[in-house]
Amino acid sequence: MTLEELIGSTLVVGLPGTSLTDGTAAHLRTIHAGGFIPFARNFESLEQFRALLSTLNGTCGRDLLVMVDHEGGRVVRFSSGVTYFPDARTVGETQPPEAACRQGEIEAEELRALGVHVNLAPCVDVLVDGSDPVIGSRSYGSDPQRVAAFGTARIRGLQRRGVAACAKHFPGLGAVPKDPHRQLPTVPLDWEAMRGIHLVPFRAAIDAGVETIMSSHVCYPKLDPDATTPATFSKRVIHDLLRTEFGFRGLILSDDLEMGALRELGSIGEAAVRAVEAGHDVLLICSEMALQRQVFEALREAYRTGRLSVAALAQRAEQIRRFQTRFSRRSP
Repeated sequence: MTLEELIGSTLVVGLPGTSLTDGTAAHLRTIHAGGFIPFARNFESLEQFRALLSTLNGTCGRDLLVMVDHEGGRVVRFSSGVTYFPDARTVGETQPPEAACRQGEIEAEELRALGVHVNLAPCVDVLVDGSDPVIGSRSYGSDPQRVAAFGTARIRGLQRRGVAACAKHFPGLGAVPKDPHRQLPTVPLDWEAMRGIHLVPFRAAIDAGVETIMSSHVCYPKLDPDATTPATFSKRVIHDLLRTEFGFRGLILSDDLEMGALRELGSIGEAAVRAVEAGHDVLLICSEMALQRQVFEALREAYRTGRLSVAALAQRAEQIRRFQTRFSRRSP
């Protein structure tokens, strides 16, 4: 693979519309995008969506890695062809963990039929009273053991039926005071509080074999001495804690690099480079094609100048390839 193809394989992008235009096709070929994250704007019907994926794959000359936010409740991107489950809080308050496992199994069967490889769920954030409602009903609750039980049950259900699960948002977004979609928040909890509460469900998810974990655009100044560094850019949080101490061997995903939290810290291209330096394998850029191009170009420059390691990039690309091969084999 060329350097450009290696870089592209680590990028998961959102696109406009329900069909592919010539301009979008040219853009995808330019950045060699490896993955696609659909939103409601991309879906009209099962037949239309399958046709869109087929066209995307044909345009790119390979099958894209497809991942979607399919949490239940208010976070569902498909308007038909899927079962509408309640939000996590409702499930956690009214059902046993076995119901979350069965939910995961049903979701996997339906998502596979749509061509999806990864469900960006469940949220295993532990909810704290008074936190911003960005998580709210997306959390299974305020008891870390209960969140862990429901989260791992859902993970097992999804992966048992051939769709990779994603535990998010590491190292825990449940105490966030403001929405990182808009601003850069700070969670001032120390190691004792994080290990005793917010990291518990992530450890359980790793023990359950979760295939992917997504990080958060939140500063944790008592976990990383640089109080202005969000987890997205923190080697202490991503590489040292998640990869080394917790021993996670799956794919580490960024949250959407377009979020307002990161715009306060510089260009999106620099954000992408810093996210890779911290230890991320896959970067999400969910809306603007111009910003996706900026990410691609910034990464290419960082690899060409030696700021980032091409050898490490090749290893990540191979890990992504093996991951996609495993989950594509399980597709209908």
